[in-house]
Amino acid sequence: MASENDGPIEEDGLNRPDDSASTVPLSKTDDQERRFVVSTIRRVDLCILPLLGALYAVCVVDRGNLGLARVAGMDHDLKLSVGSRYSLVSCIYFIPYILLQLPSNILLRKFGVSNWLAFCVISWGGVQLAMGFVPSWEYLALCRMLLGALEAGFFPGLVFIITTWYTRHEVQQRLAAFYIFSVVIGGFSAIFAYLLTLLSGKRGIAGWRWIFIVEGALTIALGLLAWCFIPDFPDQNRFLTQEETAMILARVEKDRGDSVPDSFTVTKVIRHLSDWKIWIFGLMYFCTTVPAYAISFFVTNILLGMGWSMTAALLLSAPPYIFAAISIMIFAWLSDRYQQRALTIAIQVCATVVGCVLIGFCPVPAWKYVGIFLSNAGSGGCIPGILAYVGHFGASCARGNDCSGGGIFATTGFRQSDAPHYMPGIYATIGCQLVLLASLAVTTVYFKTQNREVQKAPAEGKPGFVYTL
Repeated sequence: MASENDGPIEEDGLNRPDDSASTVPLSKTDDQERRFVVSTIRRVDLCILPLLGALYAVCVVDRGNLGLARVAGMDHDLKLSVGSRYSLVSCIYFIPYILLQLPSNILLRKFGVSNWLAFCVISWGGVQLAMGFVPSWEYLALCRMLLGALEAGFFPGLVFIITTWYTRHEVQQRLAAFYIFSVVIGGFSAIFAYLLTLLSGKRGIAGWRWIFIVEGALTIALGLLAWCFIPDFPDQNRFLTQEETAMILARVEKDRGDSVPDSFTVTKVIRHLSDWKIWIFGLMYFCTTVPAYAISFFVTNILLGMGWSMTAALLLSAPPYIFAAISIMIFAWLSDRYQQRALTIAIQVCATVVGCVLIGFCPVPAWKYVGIFLSNAGSGGCIPGILAYVGHFGASCARGNDCSGGGIFATTGFRQSDAPHYMPGIYATIGCQLVLLASLAVTTVYFKTQNREVQKAPAEGKPGFVYTL
């Protein structure tokens, strides 16, 4: 990420583009040029972020409602408390989710954004609906595996699309705004799930089954709607004029030299895999997703262990997500405004650690609940922060993947035998945050060193390129 100033701060709080980076007719005055750039970027924001945010929100809800359905009676009906069945059903999702991300990103370019993403949404909506009719935990595990396969490239694909539209010092606020949709809707999904459990007995169907049936049907409907409106890559878009498109491409080209995402080749994959920085960013992302997934799958069980009823556990799952949404946006604004990635991530990692300590070691339920707020906000804010940090390297198709091994680690670390306190999982989560802090220290020292050497040799092979710390 370059260290040049990224332009004026508009009244809506978002970092607006550098006027000098746009391609507009020379006859325009500076003020006209500025207004043209700002209005175009705002139009891109409105066309891209709400829809992609809503799509990712249903993805998160469909992925994470397993814990809500478990509390609502699925655990008893499918005997998930026997041995490690629940951990297995939770974990098996992530195996195809990780393995199929790169192929999915390749297909994204081949079939087009709207066609491929709409296919994925409609397909996993059908699987989600089918989960409402499974007769045993084995069939539930099969559905979870299919869900992981269909959602595999969705999140990295959405991030990939967003990063192609913006310069590096604009992108974290956009990623945060996009991610906040999933945080807020994910929080209210617990309340919605509670309302759906009130349908228990209707047509002879248990309340937990209604969660999957209704949410699956809504996902299918949104997928059909999205097929008509999902935005494409800048060079293929259909909602901007030629002049506006040329300006967007010119800004991105000036900022990082990849206005048109590169094609996939085995040589490029090997080259990227040999770059140690990609692996350390993957380690960071792994570490920050551990608490995020742990909270998603186990927060209701943790609340039950604190003595709350099933109804209270579902309702109390929502407020931490609202707090997290506010925190995520504040830290994203600070990070883009002051061009500080590592520092803002480190602060949020520390909040996560404090939250985990309160959850694991504080005997007072109210303070445990405060810990859920802190750990959820901290881990949630680190996710778009690290994704923006990776933006040092541009929007390469070969790099655009999501290291979600944290999901496997979380679902196996928080074992049924350790319920309701899950102390081994708490220890492991704290350890991951310490590894994340150490990784941030390594990258900060390296980037500082490279920035001092930038006059001798260009970083990342791009003249004038310097890293954001």
